[in-house]
Amino acid sequence: MNIDRFKPLTVYTIYIVATPEKVWEALTSAEFSRKYFSGFAVEMEPKLGGTFIVRAPDGSEHIIGEVFEYDPPKKLTVTWNVNWPELVERLGTTLVTYEIEPAGEAVRLTMSERHDHPLSDDILSGGRTGWPAILSGLKSLLETGQAPQIKMAPPAQMLAALKAMGIKTP
Repeated sequence: MNIDRFKPLTVYTIYIVATPEKVWEALTSAEFSRKYFSGFAVEMEPKLGGTFIVRAPDGSEHIIGEVFEYDPPKKLTVTWNVNWPELVERLGTTLVTYEIEPAGEAVRLTMSERHDHPLSDDILSGGRTGWPAILSGLKSLLETGQAPQIKMAPPAQMLAALKAMGIKTP
């Protein structure tokens, strides 16, 4: 896969009072992710080419991907393919990258969602709604030991855009 053809369409940067190692662990651990990601669990083979899965609270595979860049505790890039029929075939692969950098007493975490072709704002509204909740939960968990329980559902405009494209959603 040629990473140069993927352009960042969503980017968030947050600062977390934690070590790079703790942020890395939170991003790559099922135990941590369940707490800040509404019960979803990240499972990952810790190596280039390893599998990357995000399991829904019921245990089903919600996101399926592969580890594309692996440099603990600095950088992780994975393919992020939501397991909905025809979605990846119609919209293409998504790359999610986490970059972790020391920033004084904190860590700067930059998350980018990249795509290999332009997508509408309606389609992108899913990630643009979900990522702030996920990253806020991660920050709260690492800084206070508790993550807020944030209800997340796909935005109506994203679901309508997918339906207009003939893509079935759960």
